[in-house]
Amino acid sequence: MESHIQIKLFATLQSFMPDSAERYAIKPGMTVRTLLQQLDLPENKARIIFINGVKAELTTVLKGGERVGIFPPVGGG
Repeated sequence: MESHIQIKLFATLQSFMPDSAERYAIKPGMTVRTLLQQLDLPENKARIIFINGVKAELTTVLKGGERVGIFPPVGGG
């Protein structure tokens, strides 16, 4: 069965945003790491991951219905 998530990619990651970001189809049980692989987004570029506003990890499992926000490493000094 197919489910959907909402994807938000910030700053330098916006070039990886799929056309279907508002309703991106996933297989329930896939991890954030698998999502990054589908988006061709290198893991080292995904520094901070939020799911429904809560900090998450690459191993977090997606069920469908989530809002996934991914931020790149923050520079500055």
